[in-house]
Amino acid sequence: MELSNELVLRPRFKLELNQSNDQALKTFEAVKKTQSKYNISVIDDHVFIKIPKHKQSFWSPQLHLEINALDRSKCLLHGNFGPNPTVWTMFMFFHFLIAILFIGFAIWTYTNYALDNSFVIQLVTMLFLVLMWAGLYLGGRIGKAKVKREMYAQYKFLLKTLQL
Repeated sequence: MELSNELVLRPRFKLELNQSNDQALKTFEAVKKTQSKYNISVIDDHVFIKIPKHKQSFWSPQLHLEINALDRSKCLLHGNFGPNPTVWTMFMFFHFLIAILFIGFAIWTYTNYALDNSFVIQLVTMLFLVLMWAGLYLGGRIGKAKVKREMYAQYKFLLKTLQL
């Protein structure tokens, strides 16, 4: 699996399969019953491959697959690695909170500057918010690095399941 951009926190990939999307989905339904290494959920054209709860860590990845029909004998598989949706939502909430606070403090800083008032506290707070954002970003990168082996194992499981 090649990652086109090293800055990506949620790697994505595409595979064109020489089988119908119904066949691919039925393959995952069958494998779901015969193996215990992963929890597999099939909902409509979506497949979720997750690590069982007792083996999960905070950063444990899940593989989300969307299998779209191209014609009767071909389909396109879109894959997306990411953390648990709850973790991802929390992570994005903190990013947006920091961005909103940064904008608010930037306006406050400019207002104080325009009024010739002291704005040192606002500048220090803005710097602290930038450092917090960098910390969140680095935390995400470290989390991704910790589970890279699990991501490759899920990808290999996908290829083995679909016999690619």
